[in-house]
Amino acid sequence: MRFYKVGQPLELEEVERPGPNDEQVLIEVEACGVCRTDLHIIDGDLEEAKTPLIPGHQIVGVIRKKGKDVDRFEVGDHVGVPWLGDTCSQCYYCRNEMENLCENARFTGYTLDGGFAEYTVAHQDYSFPVDPEYSALQAAPLLCAGLIGYRSLRMTQEAQKIGFYGFGAAAHVLIQVTNYQQREVYAFTRPGDTSSQEFAREKGAVWAGGSDTQPPEKLDAAIIFAPVGPLVPEALKAVRPGGRVVCAGIHMSNIPEFPYRFLWEERSIHSVANLTRKDGEEFLSLAPSIPIQTNVTPYPLEQANRALKDLREGNFNGSAVIDLSA
Repeated sequence: MRFYKVGQPLELEEVERPGPNDEQVLIEVEACGVCRTDLHIIDGDLEEAKTPLIPGHQIVGVIRKKGKDVDRFEVGDHVGVPWLGDTCSQCYYCRNEMENLCENARFTGYTLDGGFAEYTVAHQDYSFPVDPEYSALQAAPLLCAGLIGYRSLRMTQEAQKIGFYGFGAAAHVLIQVTNYQQREVYAFTRPGDTSSQEFAREKGAVWAGGSDTQPPEKLDAAIIFAPVGPLVPEALKAVRPGGRVVCAGIHMSNIPEFPYRFLWEERSIHSVANLTRKDGEEFLSLAPSIPIQTNVTPYPLEQANRALKDLREGNFNGSAVIDLSA
């Protein structure tokens, strides 16, 4: 499925199978998660996408061929490919374990072709082994919803009472981590979205309500998954003095003006950008020990546009995944 122009649906096409370079692996895709970032690309919120583009950056599949310099994997290995697809390895950020901020980074399903296809290629250093206990469908959401959620959780430091604004793909994975760590989650959904609120409670939230309400007690931190700028001042009002609000998305609508008193008392706003390989190694080692179970709604490749529409409209709980395993 290829993206050509902002506002237009993806187009189903036959394309030449890619070949790996010396440091890449050729992957037969079994599953690829559908992410809100895919919507931001198609809607033009993210303006640097290559075209034509094969989207998709939560890829799970089997290595069918490898380049001559590949030494991390063998043909037949199951691997996952995340958003961060390549970096320069030379800049200040790359040399200081902050490769997520590399100014020359390339991104899967954005500036590199991704996983809405039967085959894709990926750099060996930006691919991860996938635990064989996971099916491809179950593992796919871990590659972005899980990884970005995990990095966001780390940004809350030692917070025990955490608000999740938006209870979708990332939140339903991350709450399993917080349960495991014996932290409390307060879930905020679209006002009136009782289905998502019930889903959050089923997953272990101690409280769930609309994003236009305040929690029953002050929070230590909040993570905003929904790309909605007006949620920032709402979250600031919900956290205690010294609390932190973490903005987890790659894109957010404009944050409105708000009184300084919402930020005062050493509250802070923190953004999360991309991920590092260390994030991936830590999270994907942790996931099977919990074990994290993902709620997935599968779609065949030719229904990728339907999956994106359902994501936009909130027509499922958990994650949408393109299923290419048949």
